[in-house]
Amino acid sequence: MHFAAHLWMPFVDFVFMRRALIGGLVLACSTAPLGVFLILRRMSLIGDAVAHGILPGAALGFWFAGLSLPALTIGGLGAGLSMAGLSAWITRRTGLREDASLAAIYPISLAAGVLILGLAGKRLDLLHLLFGSALAVDGTTLTGMLWVSSFSLIAMAVIYKPLLLDTLDPLFLQTVSRLGPLAHGLFLTLVVLNLVIGFQAIGALMVVGLMMLPAIASRFWSRRLPVLIAVSAVLGCLSVWLGLLLSFYYSLPSGPAIVLVAGAGYLLSVVFGPVHGLLRRPPLLSSQ
Repeated sequence: MHFAAHLWMPFVDFVFMRRALIGGLVLACSTAPLGVFLILRRMSLIGDAVAHGILPGAALGFWFAGLSLPALTIGGLGAGLSMAGLSAWITRRTGLREDASLAAIYPISLAAGVLILGLAGKRLDLLHLLFGSALAVDGTTLTGMLWVSSFSLIAMAVIYKPLLLDTLDPLFLQTVSRLGPLAHGLFLTLVVLNLVIGFQAIGALMVVGLMMLPAIASRFWSRRLPVLIAVSAVLGCLSVWLGLLLSFYYSLPSGPAIVLVAGAGYLLSVVFGPVHGLLRRPPLLSSQ
């Protein structure tokens, strides 16, 4: 009973822990389908690239308005969408693969964001933007996370079928509908929006881990898409809960603690997962 109390008492006794938990849970649920579709569309590294790409816009918002959620959101969203649009434009004009375009743009964006913070004289606050602090989530930030997560889940439900067809058979979708580019554009917008709203709670670099690690781990537990999304959401929520407890009891940074727990879940899935897990692979037939 004493051990069980340690698993829930911090969230009962402290408001900041309760806000961090609620915000992290809704963020994990909204990023779960996004991460799964990023994997299915072979865009796993794009989330990391976009997370770097939104830093200049967030840095500008931080320069002019400080830690203001609307300023960070508008700046980060504008920078992220601009980066994705520029990458798509370069791909169409030159034939360069989209992942290669993003790989070229995102270090430029990251460097620009760091320089902007340096010019603003706020170098120390760079750690807040990069790694966040789930324990510093206030009422305004939590409300924003709830709105973004709700909108993201509703939008994903609306574009689920065209996005799935565009992922599995884009040529067929082109013959029956013109919703493919629209679904892809809205999907990328949701990715950027969730990365931006995760600034305050997880940080620019850490929120990608919460988006991708549970989604990748879910591939070892099922082959069915709805189950993949559900497993990813559950793993993400467990990572938030256990990561916050780890951060609280051992005085660790909350963002990295959450991502490390998610990483542990991924490694356990690699070993014990029923779908191609290391311990579930059929033994090799011995040669006669």
